[in-house]
Amino acid sequence: MVPKGKLLIIGGAVDLGSSLNYNKNISHPHYVKFFELGILKRIIRESAKAENSVIEVITTASKIPEIVGEEYINSFKQLQVNNVNVMDIRSRADAMTPEYLERIAKADVVMFTGGYQLRLSSIFGGTPFLQLLKKRYHEDNFLIAGTSAGAAAASTNMIYRGSSSEALIKGEVQITAGLGFIDSVIVDTHFVQRGRIGRLFYAVASNPGMLGIGLGEDAGLLITDGNCLEAIGSGLTILVDGRFISETSIYEVEIGSPVSIGGLKVHVMSIFDKYDLEKHELTIQKTIKVEEGVFLKVKNEDN
Repeated sequence: MVPKGKLLIIGGAVDLGSSLNYNKNISHPHYVKFFELGILKRIIRESAKAENSVIEVITTASKIPEIVGEEYINSFKQLQVNNVNVMDIRSRADAMTPEYLERIAKADVVMFTGGYQLRLSSIFGGTPFLQLLKKRYHEDNFLIAGTSAGAAAASTNMIYRGSSSEALIKGEVQITAGLGFIDSVIVDTHFVQRGRIGRLFYAVASNPGMLGIGLGEDAGLLITDGNCLEAIGSGLTILVDGRFISETSIYEVEIGSPVSIGGLKVHVMSIFDKYDLEKHELTIQKTIKVEEGVFLKVKNEDN
């Protein structure tokens, strides 16, 4: 079943246009202030009611939900969106509250913030709350967005643990069930900045039928029709395709041993590039210009 809704996953450190994230702890030197025409703005543009949308921010993954929730309210207000609410869900009991189900039924956008993705899967898994989210995503013009932990948890399979430096040691990367909004992919976040390529290599080697998606900071993918992936934001997205793996030792070596992998295929996506998840085809947007710190798409000369 092709979803009628849209899914937008973000690698973390999204520019909120505010004091919390703007120009602070930015890892790469070419970062630009990407607020007005950036990721949050794209969320509004893709929503059914634009600035009149009802947005519910879910802070469950965060250890500082009050601060994070207020930050998103203020950031969306700067974009003239005033109907933004926070769902401070901290337990499975909270997730089963009728009030929250009613609010999800009326929302146009749901935004999962960052934090720890295992909190999301363990609190929402098997609840009517998650069932309603999936129903609305498949049947309505409804947008689900997630950043950092919220993005990592969006897929059916989810990385929840594993150091970057020892990721290719058997047993170091831990995978469990995610929220299940999209199948046949596995997502990692803060990807370029935290050197997590090994985690994604390992995850894909353990199941080559999954496409590995590594989202850099202030980078995201807008997923429409269930299989059309468009790169957004100022960062980079790395795709790891395991379908052509020729050989791997992952199923033979002992726990604690290094893993070998041959034949991985890797793509790099930047803003406006598209990937067809069904055909496994990448389309690169060749012509992009920057005006006053904003990326603009120019029609490809060969189109």
